[in-house]
Amino acid sequence: MCRFDRSIAAGLLTCAALLVPVVATAQFEAPQNSRAVGEDYHIEVSGGFWRPSVFGIIASEQFGIAGSEINFVSDLGFETTRFMDGRLILRPGRKHKFRVQYTPVSYEADSQLSRDIVFNGILYQVNLPVASRFDWTVWRFGYEFDFISTDRGFLGILLEGRYTQMEASLESAVNSEFTRARAPLPAIGAIARLYPIRNLSITGEISGLKIPKIGEDYEASYADIDVYGTFNFTNNVGVQGGWRRMTTFLRIEEDQGDLKFQGFWFGGAIRF
Repeated sequence: MCRFDRSIAAGLLTCAALLVPVVATAQFEAPQNSRAVGEDYHIEVSGGFWRPSVFGIIASEQFGIAGSEINFVSDLGFETTRFMDGRLILRPGRKHKFRVQYTPVSYEADSQLSRDIVFNGILYQVNLPVASRFDWTVWRFGYEFDFISTDRGFLGILLEGRYTQMEASLESAVNSEFTRARAPLPAIGAIARLYPIRNLSITGEISGLKIPKIGEDYEASYADIDVYGTFNFTNNVGVQGGWRRMTTFLRIEEDQGDLKFQGFWFGGAIRF
């Protein structure tokens, strides 16, 4: 089961807290012309390429037959793949931001099974060639309030709603089956940004939530950690790079997915 990584979360939030006096001191001591580059905007559009490591286990039941826990790597042969990620920020005021993020993840592979597995109530026998596909799409809609905001950084809270959809399929010469799970999920979190120099920012954010079992049919937990730097050539254009980790556990009745994607990403931002 995928759990909220408490040690990483605590470390990130501690770092965020430590940034506050540093940012405040920088504002107090810095002259007017030292204001950070990249924070004067109303709309920010950014995108990047993410190449996370692969970890995932899925199971799907049908006809009252429990499904096997199918491993993305050892059973299906999924390999590390590059994905795109898109983000939009609307900033009506200095301390208020509305955020949208779209992250589509998709894997495909042709492999030969090394063991018997059951998927959607169907037995796929060892040595059977299969074509497999897994799609995981996450939409994040959020509001950010920066309760501390200075010329050289900020500290804020995040309130989010997420829409997550997972779809998996197995095709062979004998059978073709697929399963789909969808769930809207809330999230809370924190974000901190510091400008050690005018054109360079360091940002850390973390969000997630654990939803306990609802009867015997529903359970979910997830966390999203993103630490990245941005170098702003001008107030309107910047390049970005960082490390991101997304973990999700979702169970609906007897279907479940346990996923973890983490790795470096690179991209850019345009502001208006």
